[in-house]
Amino acid sequence: MTVAFVLHRADGAPVSTSFRKGAFGKDDPFARHREVAWEGPDSMIAGRVSFIGKFDVASFPHIETIVVVEGELILETTGEPPVVLGAQAGAVIGAGTGLRVRAESRTRFVFCAAACEKPSTRGVIRLRADADFKPSGSLPAEVLLSPAPQCRSDNVFADDGAQYLAGTWDSTPYHRVVRPHRVNEFMHLVAGGVRYAAPDGSVLSLGTGDAIFVPQGAPIGWESSERVAKFYVVQSVQASIERA
Repeated sequence: MTVAFVLHRADGAPVSTSFRKGAFGKDDPFARHREVAWEGPDSMIAGRVSFIGKFDVASFPHIETIVVVEGELILETTGEPPVVLGAQAGAVIGAGTGLRVRAESRTRFVFCAAACEKPSTRGVIRLRADADFKPSGSLPAEVLLSPAPQCRSDNVFADDGAQYLAGTWDSTPYHRVVRPHRVNEFMHLVAGGVRYAAPDGSVLSLGTGDAIFVPQGAPIGWESSERVAKFYVVQSVQASIERA
């Protein structure tokens, strides 16, 4: 199993991840532009998009979290101010949302999307680096190789049917053993850097502006020496099978 899929490097360095062209369902509005890095058995997908143009969607066909890495993406819904996403800004689009999507020049973003049969949250919800953080659970002592960190989160989007949760999280430095990842997780670092360890002893280093996807069950460790903050998506699943 691949431990982690790097979706973007902020410094422009090439990534080792293999991407394939592919739509997320027959009604995917980004079908011609989507590059898939990972697709799982529980109707979740992660990758990147390069897009310019405009389209209207009467009912967005799935849940999608977007973080722009280059250019500017504008998301407009009736009766609400436009959500303008520049580089390193993100938002969640709820399934069933009617919206217009615009990019006046070439725009690139990373994404994590999930199918949703019965949407519970519609609209466009912005992700914020200056989030309204609240204390969240730390890690059990048996997995830590350092003192326990202080963790905070701001969960801004949840859909129980899709088991999809998105928001912003931060933590003080800590070091954790390599263990199976408990969820499918998309991460875009908005502050700090992390060293992810694999079972073979290799280390993958990511910094501010980089994006990664870790499948549920992938064995991975964590080491940080500074405050780390990230936009995230997690999906709790019963089992994981690598497809891409």
